[in-house]
Amino acid sequence: MMRLRQLPLLTLAVALVWAPIDAKGAGSEPKRSPPKSKSKPPSKEARAIGIYNEGVALMRAKKFARAQKKFEKALKLKNLAEAHNNLGYCLRKQGSTNFERALQQYEQAVRLGPDLPEPRMYRGVLYVQMGRMTKAKEEHAALLQMDPRLAAELQHVITHGEEKAPEQFFGVSGPLDVPRAREARSSL
Repeated sequence: MMRLRQLPLLTLAVALVWAPIDAKGAGSEPKRSPPKSKSKPPSKEARAIGIYNEGVALMRAKKFARAQKKFEKALKLKNLAEAHNNLGYCLRKQGSTNFERALQQYEQAVRLGPDLPEPRMYRGVLYVQMGRMTKAKEEHAALLQMDPRLAAELQHVITHGEEKAPEQFFGVSGPLDVPRAREARSSL
């Protein structure tokens, strides 16, 4: 039976036998691992879309103030029509003191994405809430050509003076992926 005093010597002997030795032989520096591949950090666009998508999830959970911050942060990185639309929605949902600012966001969304029906739908809803029925009806007329389903939802608001309950999120923009964002009507 081996004595306990001999155990450290045995451990050292095993370590020496198994220690890596490169082609230069004993006494050379230990081999170094190959450098790890450096992956590119996400692009500004990808970061913006990730933050935007977080905002979409918060908005759908009706956490409008937190979603607002996400959309504002995303817009600092990339000027996305969808982010302006959803920011307008979140502002509008936080009360009438935000209506003018919400209107500015919808207008920017329409400028960036003239073929997007969602900002027109919710800009029409906002016009109803602001008592600007002529403007709301103009949005409705434009929506009839763009998206009859959203036009019908806006017509409901024009007729009844309020959105359907429970909240349906008819005119919000959904999550984006990076390839779609490149096609989105946006600019830096």
